Amino acid sequence: QVQLVESGGGLVQPGGSLRLSCAASGSIFSIYEMAWYRQAPGKERELVAGIYRNGYINYGGFVKGRFTISRDNAKNTIFLQMNSLKPEDTAVYYCNARLQSGQNFSPWGQGTQVTVSS
Repeated sequence: QVQLVESGGGLVQPGGSLRLSCAASGSIFSIYEMAWYRQAPGKERELVAGIYRNGYINYGGFVKGRFTISRDNAKNTIFLQMNSLKPEDTAVYYCNARLQSGQNFSPWGQGTQVTVSS
């Protein structure tokens, strides 16, 4: 397992931007998949974006070009740049990792709260 710590959440007005960070306790170079999920009150956790070891990236359908996931292997960190935020983006955002294909994600951490409100 790898320990992950999310940061960068906060309160932002509609249309604003935030950059979330997820710092890993060790090297992320060989990790099969790292991803951002989110969970709003009363809703199920959903995929925001995933980035794979081979460079493949996928996004949740609601993203529609507003968010960008990236990874910095030298800093053992992945990022989620979120632009054009909407009130419906309000949620706790979680980072997780799947070390190898077919494995489960690591236990979920505390996440970072993102609130979009005027």
